[in-house]
Amino acid sequence: MTKRNTQQRRHAIVALVQERGEVSVEELTRSFATSEVTIRKDLALLETGGLLLRRYGGAVSLPAEMVNAGDPSKVSQRKLAIARAAAERIRDHNRIIIDSGTTTSAMIPLLGHKRGLIVMTNSLNVAGALRELENEPTLLMTGGTWDPHSESFQGQVAEQVLRSYDFDQLFIGADGIDLARGTTTFNELVGLSRVMAEVAREVVVMVESDKIGRRIPNLELPWERIQTLVTDDALSPEARDSIQAKGVTLICAPSHTPMQPDSVRR
Repeated sequence: MTKRNTQQRRHAIVALVQERGEVSVEELTRSFATSEVTIRKDLALLETGGLLLRRYGGAVSLPAEMVNAGDPSKVSQRKLAIARAAAERIRDHNRIIIDSGTTTSAMIPLLGHKRGLIVMTNSLNVAGALRELENEPTLLMTGGTWDPHSESFQGQVAEQVLRSYDFDQLFIGADGIDLARGTTTFNELVGLSRVMAEVAREVVVMVESDKIGRRIPNLELPWERIQTLVTDDALSPEARDSIQAKGVTLICAPSHTPMQPDSVRR
């Protein structure tokens, strides 16, 4: 099946979920004459894009409180702005690591015009999205032990694989930014993130501004491991000063202007 047909199938899945409220993997497999593995990958990517929620055996539409809470278009626009600013730092033929997460995943569609990329990831969702690009990069997987909390591979095997390579850049998200300590996370499995940072010459943290100042017990990456932080332009002046005082390159992407197509250069 071509990539165009894949996108058409995913659009049709979203339409079915919105129409019926709930669909099963079994009925989607029959409707589109494809495998359960393919449908499950579709649902995982669509959930990452905020278009539905996966449930055991299928998927459901987003609850009304999630659709109407706050300003979801603004949050989405922030993620897109951060993703675009981060993607602009990637050059053709770079060797990069993309960690699991919704903000890092938002960058992947913007890599379609990059050539000769080598991408390592510990995320099946990221790997699946990379395979949909027209200029498909050379894809490397860490392997390791599957962690259902982070939906990514972790553990000593993954760490050993990473240490066999060196990379130009790591793109990683965070549950929070402690202005005194660095990136923080709810996940207690932080070993792989630290190894990723060790083997990359530039660590690029991608995080929305409302997470900056959020203090979570588990320290992931201390400031001395971080070279660049990409966020949106809602960051407070006090937080900007604090981050820049750490010697970190700070990029505040404008989130109030429409995103331009990949072919348009500013």
